[in-house]
Amino acid sequence: MTMDETCLARPVWHALTTLQSGQSLGGAQAVRFHPEIGPLAAMRAADEAGLAALTDLAAPGELLAMIEQDIAAVPPGMVLERQSAAVQMIAAAPPGPVEHPAIRLLGDADAPQMRALAMLTEPGPFAERTHELGRFWGIREEGRLIAMAGERTRMPGFGEVSAVCVHPDARGRGLGRLMVRKAMASLAEQGLRPFLHSYADNAAAIATYRRCGMRLAREMVITMVRRVEGK
Repeated sequence: MTMDETCLARPVWHALTTLQSGQSLGGAQAVRFHPEIGPLAAMRAADEAGLAALTDLAAPGELLAMIEQDIAAVPPGMVLERQSAAVQMIAAAPPGPVEHPAIRLLGDADAPQMRALAMLTEPGPFAERTHELGRFWGIREEGRLIAMAGERTRMPGFGEVSAVCVHPDARGRGLGRLMVRKAMASLAEQGLRPFLHSYADNAAAIATYRRCGMRLAREMVITMVRRVEGK
């Protein structure tokens, strides 16, 4: 059953307790993606049980990230690494298909180059198995991956566009917009309404997403916490 749009106020919790439960670790109080997939995590509620359960999901020194509409509390035994204002955007209308001769579906063999491009451009956390979250699309030039975008969290009715990357040498050619539109079209083909997140101060990215047919849905907060060594 398709969820109401309000579920997107807590996208990680709803993803990891529905369509992506098979990629999660945790239990009734807190969940997270497998460490090799990424650091995203969420609590059922920011009460004593939820906070303690979230701490238990991180190894000493490990980082966890939360994307919530409300400011996330820092669990005991963890320290705040970063807390940033963000926006959530959602497709204003169902996107149409996107075909381009240079776009290719990426897979396991492409994972090293995908991670290298993500580390270079820093679109957000991209771990060894992040590419397993869904479909990822890319463009190569002279054998080098120069642009990509893919899918991250998903729940009934909704799918997140993520890992939008363009190599610095290939910027200014409209590739970022093309990759976003391709990822949106891919999600729509699966019966999911596309949404995404951006840091609130990234005006250029937000403008690009608007041109791709996205509208602002709500303000969000990205909170990164790290478990204290030895605790």
